[in-house]
Amino acid sequence: MSTRIGRFAVLLAALAVALTACSGGAGKGSGTILIGGALCVTGIQAPLDEPAVRGAQLAVEELNKKGGVLGKKLEFVNLDGKSDPVTVGNVAVELIKKGAKAIIAPSDFDFGGPSSREAQKAGIVAISPAASSPLYGSKTLGDKQFTMSMWNTTMGAATAEFAWNQKGWKVGYVVTDTFIDYTKSLSRYFIQHFKKLGGQIIFEDTYVQGAQDFSAQLARLKATGKKAQFIFISSYMPDLGTIIRTIREAGITVPVVGGDSYDDPGLFKALGEKYGSDIYFDTHSFLTPGVTPEMAGFLTAYKAKFNAEPDAVWVATGWDAVMILAQAMQKAGSTDGAAMAKAMETMDFNLLTGKLKWSGTDKGHEPDIEAPLVQLEKAVPKFIGWVRPTDIPAP
Repeated sequence: MSTRIGRFAVLLAALAVALTACSGGAGKGSGTILIGGALCVTGIQAPLDEPAVRGAQLAVEELNKKGGVLGKKLEFVNLDGKSDPVTVGNVAVELIKKGAKAIIAPSDFDFGGPSSREAQKAGIVAISPAASSPLYGSKTLGDKQFTMSMWNTTMGAATAEFAWNQKGWKVGYVVTDTFIDYTKSLSRYFIQHFKKLGGQIIFEDTYVQGAQDFSAQLARLKATGKKAQFIFISSYMPDLGTIIRTIREAGITVPVVGGDSYDDPGLFKALGEKYGSDIYFDTHSFLTPGVTPEMAGFLTAYKAKFNAEPDAVWVATGWDAVMILAQAMQKAGSTDGAAMAKAMETMDFNLLTGKLKWSGTDKGHEPDIEAPLVQLEKAVPKFIGWVRPTDIPAP
């Protein structure tokens, strides 16, 4: 057993012992604490949420092996939100009726917000593993609502500084998918920060998810984007793959830059070796030993349970969501929503997705977390490093 894996096991054991030693209102009579999942395992949101379900399941199993939480076993039940906001809200209501003490919400404001609103009504904590809109926080959703993800303020600023400082690019072209808030706000903060650094955006184009036709945008890009040193595309699968392939097939070879929606094995496969190069994005972690202190142990546990290597970074976000909730229960000595939320506001978390600290309720539960940068070359992602952008735009 390596030193890192050994330390991971020791930390798990210590956490479980500490949790078991605590007492306090932990659940309805059965001796278990129910964590409800409203994550989407079907539909357009599934590439982000389905892997998170597996990560959450693994985290629960590992904690239960060490005695559980607050003297009780954890139970995780996910009901498919089906990539439909109404269904997500209804699923959250059903889980709360079943006695859920916390909710894990989908990794997007538009899809995840309804479950957090229902959790807030019920007085319990909900956490999204990777919703990055600045709308995902206490000011919009309530004082018990959190997202683990960097907001798009950080995500946009990180890629802007990478383009300006590390690559020396001064001129860019932006394409924004206008279908959801995530893509719109990511472009907004990228543009704002890149211009503040001194950069120039030649043109700001738009696209709507589902069109599957990039010909009009391509014509404008050819006409006005000849001086662009890179293209920032804020979109997501399945159309993101179509957009990039269309650009490359037209002979446009400048680098492509984007956010965490690029961290999708479906995109890597869609682009293949021919089109999957010179692409850069920031995301939430990177699944290789040493990226964070406990990653090696997590990968070993994942392989033991699923008999396969993890296929997407989102498994780490699901694991982290459960670990945060467990540690919050420990500090609060209870599953009371207000006590857990207060604990989460005051704690520093060391996660597979980096070091995380939230601001207080009055500041919106803004996440303070580093952004890992990744480069795609011949459809294979390569870790560049962690960045913490300076002078992050105000949400």
